[in-house]
Amino acid sequence: MTNQQILLKYWGYPSFRPLQEEIIQSVLDGRDTLALLPTGGGKSITFQVPAMAMEGLCLVISPLIALMKDQVDHLKKRNIPAAAIYSGMHPHEIDIILNNARLGEYKLLYISPERLATEKMKDAVRRIKINLLAVDEAHCISQWGYDFRPPYLKIAEIRPFLPGVPVLALTATATSEVIGDIQEKLLFSQQNVFKKSFERKNLTYYVFREEDKNRRIEKIIRTIKGCGIIYVRNRKQTKTIAESLTKKGFSAVYYHAGLDPNERTKRQNDWIGEKKSIMVATNAFGMGIDKPNVRFVIHIDLPESLEAYYQEAGRAGRDDKRSFAVLLYENSDILDARHNLTVNYPTMDQIKATYHALGNYYGMPVQTGLDQSIEFDLVKFSEHYKFSAQVVFNSLKFLEKEGYIVMSEAIHQPSLIWFSTDKESLYRYQVENESMDAFIKVLLRSYSGLFSGFVPISENEISRRSGLSPREVVELLVRLQKTGIIDYTRQTDLPKITFASPLVDSRHLTLSPENYQYRLKDAERRLESVISYAESSHKCRSQSLLAYFGEFDSKRCGKCDVCIERNKIELNDLEFETILSQVKPFLKTSPLSLARILEIPRDMPEDKIIRVVQWLADSGKIILDDEGRYFWK
Repeated sequence: MTNQQILLKYWGYPSFRPLQEEIIQSVLDGRDTLALLPTGGGKSITFQVPAMAMEGLCLVISPLIALMKDQVDHLKKRNIPAAAIYSGMHPHEIDIILNNARLGEYKLLYISPERLATEKMKDAVRRIKINLLAVDEAHCISQWGYDFRPPYLKIAEIRPFLPGVPVLALTATATSEVIGDIQEKLLFSQQNVFKKSFERKNLTYYVFREEDKNRRIEKIIRTIKGCGIIYVRNRKQTKTIAESLTKKGFSAVYYHAGLDPNERTKRQNDWIGEKKSIMVATNAFGMGIDKPNVRFVIHIDLPESLEAYYQEAGRAGRDDKRSFAVLLYENSDILDARHNLTVNYPTMDQIKATYHALGNYYGMPVQTGLDQSIEFDLVKFSEHYKFSAQVVFNSLKFLEKEGYIVMSEAIHQPSLIWFSTDKESLYRYQVENESMDAFIKVLLRSYSGLFSGFVPISENEISRRSGLSPREVVELLVRLQKTGIIDYTRQTDLPKITFASPLVDSRHLTLSPENYQYRLKDAERRLESVISYAESSHKCRSQSLLAYFGEFDSKRCGKCDVCIERNKIELNDLEFETILSQVKPFLKTSPLSLARILEIPRDMPEDKIIRVVQWLADSGKIILDDEGRYFWK
């Protein structure tokens, strides 16, 4: 089949989006390829189509478990065989998936970068017929990237095992520095970048300095109408704002990672299915969700970086219809953001104390624990040791970046069982243990495939079918596990910590001071870029974002809050830029009177110069001193 036939057969799309087909052809030609497509630009199609077009399996590196599970579920619904391996899975479950991959039973296999670094996975890579190595969220490989993850640096180590297999690196956000770094770190044979402009012509950006944010939110929703997302920083606010909007007659629901998984799924589906029009959420919401008709995204707190803001705001208007991204802030938000930055960087003593407590909490001796996964309740752990939960969380993030541990996000993982014995041995066990026979038969009648792999089960459903209480069901499952008949993993909603290296004495724990200081400085730089974007009142919002991502030749959008004010002075862009470029250097050097300013631009009418001066003054870029002279702020 041709690429277009594959696209139509499995995804139902009659044609590719811009750049998708070119990227796919580059991969099919065997070329290492870096694809920069904005959020909602269809990145997954660029590796899923060639995976189907070529013999073998596409190995996909992805950092987010929830995203991996979501993509695998979607592929299975399209009758495309796929699987995922990530930290915290049962070892036997991993073995079964790897064995199936060796037998050619999958077209796509998703794994986390941490899992790729294990010897078991490296050995498996040698034995699996791989046609493409896809690296999602590729900016994570670069220390210049906003979400640097050291395990990504080890991806290139498997390339010698895959001669002739191309790499496709994908990201939605990358500066020019990161673009070069990705290709270098992944050992590209030659530079090869497909880059779609970051410009979103249908998306209008607004920034409002606003003390009464609730009033502004209500005004925005009544004006724009339709479906939208409101991003807030903490969980408590999601509920408060959603309930406030509901009381005022809006159809709103809230979402955060602390909700019951079934409730999260229900609320997400209600929003996607138009039962609720407004989702109030933390940034835990949105990854992997493709809802095209989102008309607005409102941020009521400053984001940590412009990369994060661009991704989250970009969830609006994926149907190419006019949509809005609005950032609300006040002066106290800037102070809070700078304070939070210091909290995000705990001291070395705090990091060591957290690591030492982690070993004690789980009773792990030094030099043990490699590849061991444990459920982790941040609140209980912090309360037990009287630590600040925020300090603990950020300490763990540093331990992760240095390769000591791996943290998985909180996702619902159902109970799983697998009959690890053969059918003949099981029959003998049933004959010798008559009291267990009826229970085993209930399991076999209720679920198929129990001998070929791990199968999700419900203890409550087994309880209903067997007439036993849920507690008795669990006891019998545990008993079967202890006798070697099944492998049983109980459901959990907690995140997991996996020890990526054996536990060391906390006194010998080391963090690279260069990395620590670099990351702090880089975080400060990113935050200041956000503050500059928010406070700027003289440069088009779209142009500001595009310039941050290395696009310096864009035109004003003409629609954002800055452009609307700029349009009022009735000068074309050439006239405005000509006057500004001549006047600005003088004003930055020394204060000037209006009469002196009017003498600077050559061959320009005075009334147009005065309009530019007035606009600069209204925008706060120039200030009038006590002597009636203007100077650049």
